[in-house]
Amino acid sequence: MKKLLLLLLVILASCAAPKKCCGQAFTKDFFKYSTVYGAVNGGTSISDVDLYSVTNGLETQTVKTPFDYSVLFGVRKIKRFGYEPKEAFKNGTENSTNDAATIGLWKNQVEFLFQGEFKRQEGESYFDQRHMIRYISECKSADGCGKHFCVKHFMAKVEYLEDGFADVKYFESSQRLRYERKGVSFNFGIAQRMSEPYGYDPLEEWLLSNGNLHYTFLAIEEGYTVQFDGQGGAEYFDPSGKSVATSTEVWEAVVIPEMLSNYTEKKRDELPINWTHSWVVGFDYYKYSKKSWLHAWGSLMPIHYSDDKNEFSYYNFNEGQWMDYSGGIVYGHWFTKNLGIFAEGNYNKYWNRTWHSFSVGVNYKVF
Repeated sequence: MKKLLLLLLVILASCAAPKKCCGQAFTKDFFKYSTVYGAVNGGTSISDVDLYSVTNGLETQTVKTPFDYSVLFGVRKIKRFGYEPKEAFKNGTENSTNDAATIGLWKNQVEFLFQGEFKRQEGESYFDQRHMIRYISECKSADGCGKHFCVKHFMAKVEYLEDGFADVKYFESSQRLRYERKGVSFNFGIAQRMSEPYGYDPLEEWLLSNGNLHYTFLAIEEGYTVQFDGQGGAEYFDPSGKSVATSTEVWEAVVIPEMLSNYTEKKRDELPINWTHSWVVGFDYYKYSKKSWLHAWGSLMPIHYSDDKNEFSYYNFNEGQWMDYSGGIVYGHWFTKNLGIFAEGNYNKYWNRTWHSFSVGVNYKVF
């Protein structure tokens, strides 16, 4: 997948400049205006939790959550929209909602973002990734546009997203024709996606007839052991023989959720990657002034094609077609020199996964 991203980056870069042949030498102009950055961020996580047991008298066990941190690195070349502030430094935590927009401000230029982040959040460790390559071709009437099909109406975007906290990971590429009218850029085309088999539930085979999960038996099958003391108490050990709980409360509240998470991840990783081909339609709108601005975009995938012979395909899981969509908005308006409002956010629904973010508020400047 990484090799595919690199190959597409080289191809798009070689074709970015108009009136020049594809395959031209890769020059430093490609990275001009880009920023390479790295940062370490951290902070306090959720507070410690005390768990109580009265099986052998009052016993207290404290579940500690280590501090949150992230170590990230990246390189980006994305032209700022008018409403975006210019930061003195980039630390990777900026909320660039518009990075998900289909259309950027640069034409006949490759925009890109490559970012990797090692982080620990609420005691869970992740390696998140966000890679994006976007190219919008545009020419003028002097180049023959307007008479026949013109590459002015073409754009391509490739991205890879891995968000451990949202439990979503996929690769997507799309190629679309564009049509602009009254400030709105409409687009339609095709999209290709690679992902794990969303919809597959590894725990389904462990469900009892009453709908409950036989989690202790599953844990034993995964190598956990239980040692009873003969007085109603028990101690629980992980597959390496390390004691992980001395009470049922800790076993059920801490160890079992971790075991289930590891088990489902292992079973999903054993399955092959699924391909999904989709028709896609969308729009982008951008209007900016110092007093007011609006940037909105959206994409809809209403029809999909996948391997119906693959029992783990989402098409079979859903028993037919489904709707995938994503969109975002950035809005701001100053009523006076003092009073202004803002709203921004995005929402994504792919397969049976959803993830979103938003921010709204009011500013009042005192002079």
